[in-house]
Amino acid sequence: MASSLRSQFTNAPNLVTMGRVLLVPGVLYFIDNFSPMRSFIALLLYLVAAGGDFVDGYLARTRGQVSMLGKFLDPLADKLIVTAILVFMVMLGRIHAWLVVVLIARDLTINGLRGIAAAEGMVIAASDGGKIKTALQLVAIGMLLIHFRYPVLGLGISVDYHAVGLIILYLSAAVSIFSAVEYIRAFARTVGAASRLQSDA
Repeated sequence: MASSLRSQFTNAPNLVTMGRVLLVPGVLYFIDNFSPMRSFIALLLYLVAAGGDFVDGYLARTRGQVSMLGKFLDPLADKLIVTAILVFMVMLGRIHAWLVVVLIARDLTINGLRGIAAAEGMVIAASDGGKIKTALQLVAIGMLLIHFRYPVLGLGISVDYHAVGLIILYLSAAVSIFSAVEYIRAFARTVGAASRLQSDA
């Protein structure tokens, strides 16, 4: 058992996942309200950490190294990256605390329901809304990390990336709430169906 766990910790996909988490302090260190260069470095580190999600999944599938540890670490890394950056941005005054609370509370609620469902042997598929929410959050954080206003080449206009990031983050919050309602309804239907089967038996 110990040797199996040790091999899971040291396989390539899980090393990539742990490397993604190790990049988070670097992202936080370079986030800056006044330096475009530091903000750009924070963005690059964030893109590497976010892009690593595809790399570890690809390695796990192609090498046949899908593991229980990987199934635990991968979503944990995603949540740590997103949550740490959002909380830090609240400290810097870039986003409202209530918005981050809504996003975190939604994820905690859904994860709790998934845990209950798994303990009862029930599987509830991830909704499309949840996937859209995740994509919107990733884009929003990228925009918020850029933070400053930059001209768009060839168009003669400039874009306030902070404002764009906020709009996308608000949209992700709306999708988050909608997808959470979807998931709760699916959970209730699944529990109800399981209860009826037990009573019929």
